[in-house]
Amino acid sequence: MSAKDIYHDVVKTALQKDGWQITDDPLILTFIPKRQLKIDLGAERLIGAKKENQYIAVEIKTFLAPSSLSEFHAALGQFLNYRLALRLKQPDRQLFLAIPKEVHQSFFAEEFTLLSISEYNLKIMVFDVQREEILQWIN
Repeated sequence: MSAKDIYHDVVKTALQKDGWQITDDPLILTFIPKRQLKIDLGAERLIGAKKENQYIAVEIKTFLAPSSLSEFHAALGQFLNYRLALRLKQPDRQLFLAIPKEVHQSFFAEEFTLLSISEYNLKIMVFDVQREEILQWIN
């Protein structure tokens, strides 16, 4: 089993505070017995007026490595593969990349990162580490 991100429990708590029920920890997508993708969290919540459930998958990234750009390259590739896998296995589930607010305010505010987010249609969830809360959903 892969190691959990250091902010795994923070994001899990933030989602629960925001009304989400954690359904998978991790969310495992199997293609053949030896090929699995493990997305950090799967969650759902009831949409009040519609009486329908909304489903998401959340991949958590810290960007604590010395090179934020290298970490972004890896996260982007992972995100794109996970999104494709979800489209094939669980098409009702939307994928979000969870990042700390400090990373959002620094690296994710740079022009190249913003262009990449737009180009690849990344969905971002910004969270506050200390308060264990979701600050922003970026679609």
